[in-house]
Amino acid sequence: MNADTNGIQADPVSEENKVKAEEAKEAANKLFKAKNYEAAIAKYTEAIDLNPNAAQYYANRAFAHIKTEAYGFAVADAERAVKVDPTYVKGYYRRAAANMALCRFKDALQDFRIVAKKDPSDTSVKAKLAECKKIVNKIEFEKAISVDPRQKNLAETIDLNAIAVDSSYDGPKLADGQITREFIEDMMECFKNQKKIHRKYAFQIILAVRKMMLELPSLVDVTIPQNCKLTVCGDVHGQFYDFLNIFKINGLPSEENMYLFNGDFVDRGSFSVEVILTLFAFKWLYPTSVYLTRGNHETDDMNKVYGFEGEVKAKYSEQMFELFSETFTALPLAHIVNQKILVVHGGLFSKDDVTLDDIRNIDRFGKRQPEHGSLMCELLWSDPQPLPGRGPSKRGVGIQFGPDVTEKFLKRNNIDLLIRSHEVKENGYVIEHNGKCITVFSAPNYCDTIGNKGALINITPDLQLNYKTFEAVPHPNVRPMAYASQFGGLFT
Repeated sequence: MNADTNGIQADPVSEENKVKAEEAKEAANKLFKAKNYEAAIAKYTEAIDLNPNAAQYYANRAFAHIKTEAYGFAVADAERAVKVDPTYVKGYYRRAAANMALCRFKDALQDFRIVAKKDPSDTSVKAKLAECKKIVNKIEFEKAISVDPRQKNLAETIDLNAIAVDSSYDGPKLADGQITREFIEDMMECFKNQKKIHRKYAFQIILAVRKMMLELPSLVDVTIPQNCKLTVCGDVHGQFYDFLNIFKINGLPSEENMYLFNGDFVDRGSFSVEVILTLFAFKWLYPTSVYLTRGNHETDDMNKVYGFEGEVKAKYSEQMFELFSETFTALPLAHIVNQKILVVHGGLFSKDDVTLDDIRNIDRFGKRQPEHGSLMCELLWSDPQPLPGRGPSKRGVGIQFGPDVTEKFLKRNNIDLLIRSHEVKENGYVIEHNGKCITVFSAPNYCDTIGNKGALINITPDLQLNYKTFEAVPHPNVRPMAYASQFGGLFT
């Protein structure tokens, strides 16, 4: 082997393989530009196999992994890039981006500093460095003054009577503090026209739902009555106009037309406030017909990076974001439908002995950011894999679980099926693990770039499943992650 004084030792590569590797890389670049990221990853891998000494190949594959939200794989590739060539700036930049996506802010800050030092003229990097430093400093400050989150109860300090509604306000109003279907329909029309409801009514909606959620266990039992149906929807990610289209094709929530929205209501899409207020309003109106599961994006750290915190502050206030944050911690983590179908946002666990009672008894209060390795974290973050057993998460959080893991879990708990979300799918849904694990994703043309369909699942009282898929609909000219400060361009 030849010793590289700057990086790792490099194996000799023939000129023929170098040429073939470049051809594979160029093919991968074309696939990447066509947004065919999985195929691009395969071609970058081919290039790496032919020539493992080119830092650019790892950095390019890291970027493709970022596009598929495989942030754990992206970090690994970026690290390989800087080991191969410690002077390769893009490797540090890709690692910073992947660590930002994982909310590893200190690690990202270190790499942004390296990039800024190597290229001091890049104003975009300087801005990202400053923003990342601000986040790290804020987190350190919050730790220094922190108290038990259970004692931090902003909800009890809000005096609705002290919030006046100006006579010039011409939007929908809550009469006597009570929610009505007419109010919600007027509110959706208001949102559709890019208007806001008064902050007093927004606070009332959030407070009412928070009170409901505090009374629920972490695993909620759902029963579908006769002559009713339950619709399970996956991630909607602030895509309000596609969210409205779900109601257009499947009907508005009602006592007979039940819904379970399975997490990731907010972030990425720039109409997250409109989505979450509509969902909360319907939950308030139909508490036993509308169900909401917490997703990995209903957490503070993700909201800092992916836009929801910035959006709430821009449209309302920091106080309202804090109230949303408190409410997100109260959201249930799972639902069991007719005692036979478990619905969670992410997936299963790193151990085999988990029971439904273990899920039901998770103390979800006081943990705004789920701890790595906890049942709660794995519920929100894990993904299925085709191979048996368990593997490290491509995301860098949670695990990947195989068909045998699913089978054992279902058998142990006497249930038939796992429905989860968390992953974009080309056709909106996919059935895996011998029909025992279903992924449903309800944000079509995710982030205005992926081109996927959205899907939903209608479930009858006798647990028959019917799938509907749908395309994206037009929305106002507001880009995804428009409120994500300096970091929107890293992931879109």
